[in-house]
Amino acid sequence: MLNRVFPASFDNQFPGQNVALYVFYALTALTLWRSQHHLFADDGGAQSIASIPLDTYSNNAADTVVGIFGLWGVSQLIIGLIYLLAAIRYRALIPFLYLLFALEYAMRLWVGANKAIETVETAPGSVINLPFMIAGIALFALSIWNGKNNSEV
Repeated sequence: MLNRVFPASFDNQFPGQNVALYVFYALTALTLWRSQHHLFADDGGAQSIASIPLDTYSNNAADTVVGIFGLWGVSQLIIGLIYLLAAIRYRALIPFLYLLFALEYAMRLWVGANKAIETVETAPGSVINLPFMIAGIALFALSIWNGKNNSEV
């Protein structure tokens, strides 16, 4: 199993179930879309999506939050480009990337429970953290399981 998560070579052979591959394509598109929104929306998505009440903050505080959302967009863009590279050329990395995806959403749950973020409504990101973590674990399992004898790869 470890050689499916940490392949000896980064080839284009996907070891798992096709459904995990197709969902990875959708995840790649979603990640790239989210990155551009955080980068280019006037509020970085902080108020328009995450419902952070920027209009109640001082200009400097609001600008800082928007700047942090922009930096988050850069991080998402880099992750999305890595996903795109894996989807096009290095599919053997997809199980490892699903593992990182599940870990990211587990850590988002932890941050949400331990670091207060003021919002006026429930932010979509806080609602999807647990389902995405569970989906990431399930997709990771599907990405390393091919229904054949595991010793074959």
